[in-house]
Amino acid sequence: DRSEDIGIAYGMGLTAEKVAERWKVSREAQDAFSVESHRRALAAQQAGEFKDEIAPYTIVERFPDLASGEVRVKERLIELDEGPRADTTLEGLAKLRAVFANKGSVTAGNSSQTSDGAGALIVVSGKILKQFNLTPLARFVSFAVRGVPPEIMGIGPKEAIPAALKAAGLKQDDLDWIELNEAFAAQSLAVIQDLGLDPSKINPLGGAIALGHPLGATGAIRASTVVHGLRRRNYKYGMVTMCVGTGMGAAGIFERM
Repeated sequence: DRSEDIGIAYGMGLTAEKVAERWKVSREAQDAFSVESHRRALAAQQAGEFKDEIAPYTIVERFPDLASGEVRVKERLIELDEGPRADTTLEGLAKLRAVFANKGSVTAGNSSQTSDGAGALIVVSGKILKQFNLTPLARFVSFAVRGVPPEIMGIGPKEAIPAALKAAGLKQDDLDWIELNEAFAAQSLAVIQDLGLDPSKINPLGGAIALGHPLGATGAIRASTVVHGLRRRNYKYGMVTMCVGTGMGAAGIFERM
């Protein structure tokens, strides 16, 4: 297999296996990280931590009766993400098989969920703030994107985080809240251990393993979580960071206003 040598991109699950192997992230550590993601997400939901950042909406569900041909219509209000599971345990996750590699460690339980979702942010200039007399929630301080080999794309934040901090003139210890997108527990743990990040500051309300990872919306959703979290807890600086398929990492820093 010379795919690494010639730069062929791996499937995302295999890149997580590569990261787990290279950074020596055990199956047990990945499962424990995943259980904690669910625990934090459930606690945050019960405490109403997400109410300021989620716009409730009503969906219409249709249930056909195959015998009669009739369709029962039911409306349901969605106010919280449906991913977090109270029955997630180490024992339960340990029973799941690896799905991407023989004798691997990455499973459905320690990977992000396939989710539907949407997110939006409004970013304006200082001129627009004054023109329309707007009150900002936060200031977008800096942003950085860095490249890594495609086969270990999950380690991308390791390169992007220092670059974003440098652009902002900040140190790692200045960050009060870090949203590290949990594409896989393996890559999240590798980034945390490689940079020496404080686990208590990482995804305090849970992450994508519990809450979901809707493609194209994750950045806006994680940024919204940071911005509202900074205000609720009177913190100053927060960061959103994630790996990007084909070999990139991105990081953005926000300051509470």
